[in-house]
Amino acid sequence: MDFRRFWRHVAMTPWRARKAFPPAAMEAIGRAVAEHEKRHRGEVRFVVEAELGTLQLWMGLSPRDRARGLFASLGVWNTEENTGVLVYVLLADHDVEILADRGISAKVAQAEWQAICATMQEAFRAGRFEAGAIAGVHAIADLLEKHFPAGAANANELPDRPLLI
Repeated sequence: MDFRRFWRHVAMTPWRARKAFPPAAMEAIGRAVAEHEKRHRGEVRFVVEAELGTLQLWMGLSPRDRARGLFASLGVWNTEENTGVLVYVLLADHDVEILADRGISAKVAQAEWQAICATMQEAFRAGRFEAGAIAGVHAIADLLEKHFPAGAANANELPDRPLLI
C-alpha cells in the first residue's frame, strides 16, 4: 500500500469535499449538465468522491478502476444509443476520469477526454472547483454536439444532478 496515498485519503474528509463542492456548486453543475444536454444526444453523469476506503486503498484500486465500477453501478452504460459519459472526480487523489460508453468511444479519441480532464484538474488545483467542473461539462458538450447533435427525440435518461459520495 502507498502510505502517502493512504494519508491523503484519511485527510480528505466528507466535510472537505462539501467545502470544495458546496450545494450551490452542485446545483450549478447540475444546471450546466441539463442545459448542455439539450444540444446533444449524450447523457452526462457527474460524480465527486471524497476518498476511497481502506480496503480499496489496500487493494490498490486506481481512480480509473473506481470510475469503471461506478460507470456500471450507476447505469451510465444503459442509454438507448450507448451515449453515456461519466465524469468522476476523486478529490483525495486530485484525479479526474472521464469514461464514455461504446457509442461515443467509437467517435471520440481518448486524448480528447484526457485534455478535458487536464483542464479540470488545473482548475481544481487552483481551488476553482465549480468553474473547473462547469468548464469540463461545457467541453464535453462541445464534443458530443459535434458527433451526436440533438434530434427531435432527446430523452433525458440519466439524472443531471451531480452525485457527491
